[in-house]
Amino acid sequence: MITVGVGKTHIAQALGHLAVRQGAHVRFAKTSRILAELAGGHADRTWEKRIRELVRPDVLILDDFAMRQLSAAHADDRYELVSERQGRSLIITSNRAPSDWYPLFPNPVVAESLLDRLINTSHQVIMNGPSYRPNKRPKSPTDKNGKTPTK
Repeated sequence: MITVGVGKTHIAQALGHLAVRQGAHVRFAKTSRILAELAGGHADRTWEKRIRELVRPDVLILDDFAMRQLSAAHADDRYELVSERQGRSLIITSNRAPSDWYPLFPNPVVAESLLDRLINTSHQVIMNGPSYRPNKRPKSPTDKNGKTPTK
């Protein structure tokens, strides 16, 4: 099941906004950016500092959590982040059902451990429906006969 454009990010941001209004420290980021940040920490030996910064917020929102295949290093970093945040609020958006995440991990043990930590301590909200994005797209120009011109 792939759900695109149904408002997952919008809902996650709204929950984060509500948490901020109640005094919580919230961080929102695309998961790919977080993984790139942690990869940079491996390169310049600041990984420990960077992971602490990601564990610190009361609420961490990871958008587009399972978008693409993971390298072993990215999978390990994702596992470490989720493990370190155990017991802290974590909001994840994904276009895939958790059962579809397994093939994205190069190591099935890491996948199972991460999913076990997430699924057994989470509330899942499944959002199905049509995408809101087509409504925002500009209309294509049409000729007098109602046909789209070709180039």
